[in-house]
Amino acid sequence: MPEPIAFYFDFASPYGYFAATRIDGIARAHGREVAWRPIALGATFKLTGMKPTVEQPLRAAYFRRDIQRFARLLGVPFRMPQAMPMNGLAAGRAFWWLNDERPEAAKRLAFAVLEEHWGRGRDLSDAAAVARLAGGLGIDPAALLAAVQDPAVKARFRDETERSMALGVFGSPYVIVDGEPFWGADRLDQVERWLATGGW
Repeated sequence: MPEPIAFYFDFASPYGYFAATRIDGIARAHGREVAWRPIALGATFKLTGMKPTVEQPLRAAYFRRDIQRFARLLGVPFRMPQAMPMNGLAAGRAFWWLNDERPEAAKRLAFAVLEEHWGRGRDLSDAAAVARLAGGLGIDPAALLAAVQDPAVKARFRDETERSMALGVFGSPYVIVDGEPFWGADRLDQVERWLATGGW
């Protein structure tokens, strides 16, 4: 049985959202599973010297245009959030708290956060906002609020981010298929072809 496709993303990344709308369907068409792995790109930026695109001169204006165009191309809901970049710590910690025992619930929560933020323009930086969203998915909001303050859960999110960097992950989305890395939502067509052909 092949290893799951590793899907790394940051909740503050619109391209992570765009990839999230497609990655499971692509994998399923080729009999594969996907391991969703949220990370904190802030740690990566410290290592690479990068900063969020929205804070970069010249690139920021293009970025704002591109993400709206990309959403139209994919036909997915999109509303420009007022808060950019969103702080994804609470969402990331909530995911890793859930993932070991309830991976499908963790994935549903992750997609719901991405969709609320990028599809509806709502800020999910606050743990209470993540908890309210989780409650609608059958996840105990009080337990989530406690978990995201747990030092062990905080450490888990940090560790997962550090492990991703050790694998070479530097952006969102970043997909690894059988050891082959692909960076960017615009690389998912290549991911699909790689799965279909076994590589080139």
